[in-house]
Amino acid sequence: MSMTVTPAAPRAGFLARRRRSYRLFIAPALVVIGAVIVFPWLFTLWMSVFDWKIGSAAHFVGLENYETLLVNRRFIEAVVHTFYFTALAVVVPLLLGTAAAMIFHREFPFRGVLRGVFIMPMMATPVAVALVWTMMFHPQQGVLNYLLSLVGLPPSLWVYSPTLVIPSLVMVEVWHWTPLVMLIVLGGLAALPTEPYESARLDGATEWQLFRFITLPLVAPFLVVAAVIRTIDALKTFDTIYVITGGGPGTASETINLYLYLQAFAFYNIGTASAVVVVFFVIVLALALLLLHVREKTKWS
Repeated sequence: MSMTVTPAAPRAGFLARRRRSYRLFIAPALVVIGAVIVFPWLFTLWMSVFDWKIGSAAHFVGLENYETLLVNRRFIEAVVHTFYFTALAVVVPLLLGTAAAMIFHREFPFRGVLRGVFIMPMMATPVAVALVWTMMFHPQQGVLNYLLSLVGLPPSLWVYSPTLVIPSLVMVEVWHWTPLVMLIVLGGLAALPTEPYESARLDGATEWQLFRFITLPLVAPFLVVAAVIRTIDALKTFDTIYVITGGGPGTASETINLYLYLQAFAFYNIGTASAVVVVFFVIVLALALLLLHVREKTKWS
């Protein structure tokens, strides 16, 4: 008795048509990614190996732009300023945001109203915030020096002092973005289980011990997320610094972003500016990989 075998060709043809339809669906996304991400990066890499100023012909110089940056004192100072600003603008909001989250996690009268007031700064645009703080930093007419005089302290130069300019700019970042850290940590606190706290209190644990050995380890993944967000935001900060100081006094607050802006749009050194972009990308990529590694280590088991 012979058996009839159904050919598999129609099924294979159907799968082939399905694969072609999938390619048609993803084609627009690939085109957009290529036009918006891949091509600009390739063009930036291409420009970084040329000595090119707007209005003149481009000359191939190889890695000379990168070699110049490595010995350029102003660029090295800009890198140091960027790391200094980023470190303060990440650590201080993390500490204050965690403390604020611990306070607002407790029950007390008007907690909702005060929480709403606390998060209002992050709703303002960076330029508006910078303009307000520029007036507050004024040595003679600023409100900050007036507040110092009320407690008997001498006036400060704030952003007009080379040694105080970056800490002063960090004050603006702290005021602006500490509420964001507070919201992230507050969400983590709301998701914590209550059983470990009840057991620890039965064993006589103090409030500090509860925070140190239970709250902090459990909320660590949320702190890492907040640190990643703040690090990315602090590294790319431009508008606040540009509006308040423009990189001054002198170059005391000039970060990589401001140095890049001046090279591209003030001095028209497109080749040098492109090399700065590539170096900055490498720095950001290295920090991102480090933070992702830390985030993997702080995941709950």
